[in-house]
Amino acid sequence: MELHLKDKVVLVTGGSKGIGLACARAFGLEGSRVAIVSRDQSNLDEAVRLLAKDSIYVVAVSADLSNPDSAHEAVQEIERRLGPIDVLVNSAGAAKRVVPAELNSNAWHAAMNAKYFPYVHAMDAVIPSMVVRKSGAIVNIIGTGGRVASAMHLPGGAANAALMLVSAGLANAWGKQGVRVNAINPGATYTDRVTMSLATESRLTGKAPEELLKANEARIPLGRYARPEEVANTAVFLASDAASYVTGALVTMDGALTPLVS
Repeated sequence: MELHLKDKVVLVTGGSKGIGLACARAFGLEGSRVAIVSRDQSNLDEAVRLLAKDSIYVVAVSADLSNPDSAHEAVQEIERRLGPIDVLVNSAGAAKRVVPAELNSNAWHAAMNAKYFPYVHAMDAVIPSMVVRKSGAIVNIIGTGGRVASAMHLPGGAANAALMLVSAGLANAWGKQGVRVNAINPGATYTDRVTMSLATESRLTGKAPEELLKANEARIPLGRYARPEEVANTAVFLASDAASYVTGALVTMDGALTPLVS
């Protein structure tokens, strides 16, 4: 299947680690010209080193996307170096989990600043140019926490739910100008974040991380966590010409753990 992504300019926010890094690699292997953004320069440097092993050379820009000015400056720098952005993949930021007894205004604001606003600011920075060119694809990697409420993840889940609505709404708003917007909602995906979570749970329970992982995966009909590469492959498809009539879609990737009708 020809995806027509060669030489396309692709910006991956949160592209230095986890699913974002997997997306940067997947687009790079398709021949796209890739830029990655992260707040942490050391993480960016390591991502550049890792991608170079696969002969993928990326533009790396350090920026705090919770600041709209920083987001616009990052996009301007990338477009100066690579040209107009054809594809935006948002994978930056994650909200901290907060127990209900500790919920307060700071927790709600922190979740929005960690997840919601970085995505929105990145989209605000790239959409005007896409509209002028009447071409562009945006893929927002969000999470199933916005569809299934968890008492331990209410601020983050609220940010995710808001991003789902924004994704569908922007798809409707800009479809006539050739801009497609889709979202992926991964469930548990085996990244460093999961590894750290298992280590924390192991200290609390006294159970080995391997035992905890096995129990968690046993609840999933497919029998395992997703791999970052699997989420990245879906992002590549949604951004490609192969998905030219797909917009406003919310793709759940949780191994059928939570059967939902959209």
